[in-house]
Amino acid sequence: MLSSLIRRLARALLWFAAGSVVLVLLLRWVPPPGTALMVERKVQSWIDGEPIDLQRDWVSWDQISDQLKVAVVAGEDQHFASHWGFDIPAIQAALVHNENGGNLRGASTLTQQVAKNLFLWSGRSWLRKGLEAWFTALMELLWPKERILEVYLNSAEWGPGIFGAQAAARHHFGVDASRLSRQQASQLAAVLPSPLKWSASHPSAYVAGRASWIQRQMSQLGGPSYLMQLQGGARL
Repeated sequence: MLSSLIRRLARALLWFAAGSVVLVLLLRWVPPPGTALMVERKVQSWIDGEPIDLQRDWVSWDQISDQLKVAVVAGEDQHFASHWGFDIPAIQAALVHNENGGNLRGASTLTQQVAKNLFLWSGRSWLRKGLEAWFTALMELLWPKERILEVYLNSAEWGPGIFGAQAAARHHFGVDASRLSRQQASQLAAVLPSPLKWSASHPSAYVAGRASWIQRQMSQLGGPSYLMQLQGGARL
């Protein structure tokens, strides 16, 4: 009985691995119709009895302001161009910071955030972290960096029911994602750690200060010319 159970488990794992590879490879070219986080927000709104209107319009890489692309990297993952999905020095620094009693700090890369938002549920568990690592590795192997950032920008949450750069640009600033200014882009990037608490269009003093810091980091990265580092194919 035990050996039969092990065989069934092994087959299930193989089918999951094969299916997830096919899915991730398909999404290299096909825009995801939605994300797991969007489903979670919708279900939670039904449970709370507070209906929410999800807003999301997929736009291609060329239809997103270069300022927003660089701002998000500057604010969320400055080693994005060079790592393989996991920023080991940042993880080590976060562990030391948390062990020393500082405010709880994470070290998720943009790729990890895409894996979590696109495929997985919220919360903290070893199972979810393991699945996050699996999908992160697959995306780094099968997608070019530009595609990872494109999916991130079309999936990120920027307010209650506001998902993706196009919906965020229209909701907060009344413009298309392609027309976002450097200042607007930095304010959108500034609220990403807590988009349901902070507003990009009505920034608090803290968000305004964080936006200014992001603009300085954008300059240090090289501005829009930084995006040339992301060009190229997938790792495989």
